[in-house]
Amino acid sequence: MTIKPTLRQIDLTFIVVGLVIGMGIFRTPPEVAAAAQVPWIFFAAWILGAVVSMIGALTFAEIGSRYPAAGGFYKIFSHCYHPAFAFMVNWITVISNAASTAGVAIMGSEYIMPLLFPQAANDTTVKLLTIGAILLLFVSNFLGIKVGSRILNILMAVKILLLVLIISAIFFVDASEATPAVTQPKNFVWWHALALCFIPTFFTYGGYQQTMNFGGDVVNPRKTFPRSIFIAMTLVMVLYLAANYAYVHAIGFESLKTTKTLAADVMGLMFGDVAFKIVSVLMFFSVMAYVNVSLMSNPRVYFAMAEDKVLPPLFKRVNSKTQVQEFGLSLFCFFIIITLFFTSSFQKILEYVMFFDSIGFITAASAIFILRYRAKKSGDPEGIFKMRGYPYLPILFVLAYASVSTVVLVANPQVAIWGVGLFISGLPLFYLIRYLVKKTSRHVVD
Repeated sequence: MTIKPTLRQIDLTFIVVGLVIGMGIFRTPPEVAAAAQVPWIFFAAWILGAVVSMIGALTFAEIGSRYPAAGGFYKIFSHCYHPAFAFMVNWITVISNAASTAGVAIMGSEYIMPLLFPQAANDTTVKLLTIGAILLLFVSNFLGIKVGSRILNILMAVKILLLVLIISAIFFVDASEATPAVTQPKNFVWWHALALCFIPTFFTYGGYQQTMNFGGDVVNPRKTFPRSIFIAMTLVMVLYLAANYAYVHAIGFESLKTTKTLAADVMGLMFGDVAFKIVSVLMFFSVMAYVNVSLMSNPRVYFAMAEDKVLPPLFKRVNSKTQVQEFGLSLFCFFIIITLFFTSSFQKILEYVMFFDSIGFITAASAIFILRYRAKKSGDPEGIFKMRGYPYLPILFVLAYASVSTVVLVANPQVAIWGVGLFISGLPLFYLIRYLVKKTSRHVVD
């Protein structure tokens, strides 16, 4: 049964916007500001981040159009490289997703901490609160209690409304109350500062890679993909730039570098202390709703990999009463909590996530060269999307993410060592699991 194209330009545009705008814009700007040191680097990073992400979205759109298979990254890697390499990338993606979820959960805890424990707000209490929230969500999911789609839609609307209110601070907050003008520090190296900014900005712009999953769903992909992606990423860039300008306008660039409750701070300036508390609570529940969705969705990846016999059948077990993948859910929560035990800093988790993601993004984007090479022999299928600027734009995208890996390597060699080690460990793990799966299958047949 073939996929019937149904997505038109407006549909794909809103899908891309929805994939990109997450919770990061309410937390990563302080990390970008601290890395940038001066405002012009800060804003340049957000503009360049949007441009690189737009190129990435177009690259993944062509990959998805050429190979519109369900299964996302795993199927692409298996088709273009080797099943063992596909497992290695997805193995590190599993860890990256857990680390990303841990980072987002910390974000929520940082918002609620000043209200619950104002006298004990430190990294340890943030970590304990985060672990407690994760365990509570784990138990609720284990029992089959899930957040309904209507609640998630309401929280999405709250997030968009909050973003609009933050942007309105440009007009309603007196800029004279912000901190004085920023002076450029001594021994300032602009390109190094800009490279450091790419870690949090690329994290905030993430999500567009999922365009590869819609390769067979788009009507007239040659025109729809580039137009929708250009409109969507331009809209996201405008919203992000407006929000960041509002942050700087409202609290000042120096204060922006250190705050951990950004959205609540701006709302507090606009509407008072009560608004600060309300927004803090809303941010906590919005973040935890995202974490809950992550707990529900990531075990499905394990299920798909088990169906392809690259994970043991244990990952396909579903409780008949609750419809919960108990083992997969437990393992994913275990990865999250292990991440929190190793590091509770949002910045450190960002470095881990972006280093892991860089491996996947670089190799996934490089698949376009393999697919184009193979197409020379067999010919291009009809109706597919082909990006302009090939091969220069995909090369630029790969180099941008290679720079992120390099920056993390220089700034925190331990992250790079762990990342490379975990990635390589996926190779023997693949063959071990495949051996165990085959052995189990023989016993079942016998």
